[in-house]
Amino acid sequence: MAFGLMTLDAYTTWLSPIHNVVDHLVRPFHWLSNIPDRVLEWGEVNTEPRSDIQKENARLKQESLIHRGQLQRMSELAAENLRLRQLLNATELLMDSVLVTEVIGVSPNPQSHTVTIDRGSDDGVYVGQPILDAEGLMGQIVSVYDSHSVALLITDSSHALPVQVLRNGVRSIAEGTSDYNLMRLRFVSPTSDIREGDQMVSSGLGGRFPVGYPVGTVTSITQKPGERFVDVEVDPSAELDRSRHLLLVFTVGETDSNGALR
Repeated sequence: MAFGLMTLDAYTTWLSPIHNVVDHLVRPFHWLSNIPDRVLEWGEVNTEPRSDIQKENARLKQESLIHRGQLQRMSELAAENLRLRQLLNATELLMDSVLVTEVIGVSPNPQSHTVTIDRGSDDGVYVGQPILDAEGLMGQIVSVYDSHSVALLITDSSHALPVQVLRNGVRSIAEGTSDYNLMRLRFVSPTSDIREGDQMVSSGLGGRFPVGYPVGTVTSITQKPGERFVDVEVDPSAELDRSRHLLLVFTVGETDSNGALR
């Protein structure tokens, strides 16, 4: 009989009403059978020493802090991945050979805009070599050591570079002001065709910086009474105070002291 009922239940739905009736009848017995476990659990929770609860709470807080720190690290890694992707996209626009480098130090003097990078003479770095980030020109190498180098940023007050307006080719000189967000153009005539919003790029004059690298955008033009030249302010294109991964540019035709092509 048992075997027949099992077969009937497995291959038909005739016994489904009986299943529902039996389930309703048996459910109170299940609830009653769980009472000892519930009483034991309640007793463990309410009789646990206060010190143990405090230790457990402290442990959970520490674990929460660790996990939150790991999440912050994941966010930083995602942002770093995005920066590296932008840097790789920037290399597609370059005609010269490049080498990726990383900033490992920043000058503590707010008036001196210099950074230390993790590439040196062992990697072929040379004095005067241009350096840029994913957005534009950042500066040039001023000191080279075996495993690291020092770069002077374009916003340093001692730095100046030849630039030109991308729209019409008007040339000028962009000087640093010791402000990461501000550069100025020198000796701009009131009749010069320079407008707010014009994109400034390196002109290539002087032979230090290759032509065509983004330098900044004109943000304001002011004519002071009695002055022969207008005051032109430029917002640098590069993220000078936040970029971490940079590009060292080996310009085509640049040679080292032995006459070899870099």
